Amino acid sequence: MSFSTEARGQPNTVGYRLFFKNAEGQYISPFHDIPVFADEAQNIFHAVVEVPRWTNAKMEIATKDALNPLKQDVKNGKLRYVANVFPHKGYIWNYGAIPQTWEDPHHQDSDTSCCGDNDPIDICDIGDKVCAAGEVIRVKVLGTLALIDEGETDWKVVVINADDPEAAFFNDIDDVARLKPGYLEATLDWFKRYKVPDGKAENQFAFSGHFKGRDFAIETVKSTHQFWKALIAQKTDAGELNCMNTSVSESPFCCSAEDAAAVVDSVSWI
Repeated sequence: MSFSTEARGQPNTVGYRLFFKNAEGQYISPFHDIPVFADEAQNIFHAVVEVPRWTNAKMEIATKDALNPLKQDVKNGKLRYVANVFPHKGYIWNYGAIPQTWEDPHHQDSDTSCCGDNDPIDICDIGDKVCAAGEVIRVKVLGTLALIDEGETDWKVVVINADDPEAAFFNDIDDVARLKPGYLEATLDWFKRYKVPDGKAENQFAFSGHFKGRDFAIETVKSTHQFWKALIAQKTDAGELNCMNTSVSESPFCCSAEDAAAVVDSVSWI
């Protein structure tokens, strides 16, 4: 299964969009049309890279836009860039999301006592390859950190690219601590302090900032997939989220390839 992207507009502008296509060249939603599993039997998931490692532009899946292209976040009318928080440079992993997942803002998590943040579940890819924005990769789940961001549950799932030369050596969160010493500590520090330069307080965490292991993380991802299933079937309130898709045939939001192309054609190249 392969995917590609098509840019509209100019990078580093408010109008820039990165649309996704399937292997047949048809436009799709990275939120709704890319399968959550790359290999369900082996618990290998798909992940959409939003922000390449070492970069600062806060690119994200536009969950409220038709077909959910990648775009740069805007705050107070200005493009958002994450500050360098010493000693870190930009994002310290390939950062992205697992498609067909949703952290339900109506569901209070029993472990964190907070509701979801209304986004697909986030991933931090610790593989050696620096990916490109919009790249779709196959990942092994290793563990998760439970960030509490402004009162919302915001899981940060630690993964490794399944195609990484050393992926076979990473099977749980303890392997990260053993084979990449300091990386988990740096990850916790990054999420704790990355909003401080913007004048916000340090972020808080459930489980006293301890990482949960592989099995817990996989179950967390699978639960957010179930929340997504309810969302795409219109069994829960979508709010401002755009659920337009081209492949979930049982979804009332499913549209034709022609309708999807019309959405993209409506976006200016400028």
